[in-house]
Amino acid sequence: MNSEASDAKQILRARAQALARCPQPAPAAETLLELLEFHLAQERYAVETRYVREVCPFKELTPLPCTPPFVLGIVNVRGRILPVFDLKKFFDLPETGITDLHRIILVRGNDLELGLLADVVVGVRSIPADSLQPSLPTLTGIRGDYLKGVTAERLVVLDLARILADPKIIVHEEVEA
Repeated sequence: MNSEASDAKQILRARAQALARCPQPAPAAETLLELLEFHLAQERYAVETRYVREVCPFKELTPLPCTPPFVLGIVNVRGRILPVFDLKKFFDLPETGITDLHRIILVRGNDLELGLLADVVVGVRSIPADSLQPSLPTLTGIRGDYLKGVTAERLVVLDLARILADPKIIVHEEVEA
């Protein structure tokens, strides 16, 4: 019984020491990144919410001729006509069919406003900015070019400012009569 009392005393002492430790200060608000998380082709992606205007259901898309494959078409959102980009085609990810779970993430930046097609929108979360790691070896090619970082849970954070500033997303084609 003496051994049990000794074990209990050690456990209680360890708990008391853990509770007596000074708490680590919470990260300052400016060091947190607020992200909108979504899925593309079974992978987890996120963009900073400061670029996100709203998330809409995927419906009534009008296809546009003479556009690159990643431009799905245009949508009318309360009188605003916006192009919709399919990031799976832009990043050469495997494609699946469109379902009613798909959402359009309306983003704005660099004097552009457009929609990004997401398989599923998970929600908003905050992470410490210094928790982002540079890249994963599996992220090659165009995805690596637009990468802000990757979290320890393998959430790929896209650099939306870089995507919106890329001249490749601007379509300057005219149909000849």
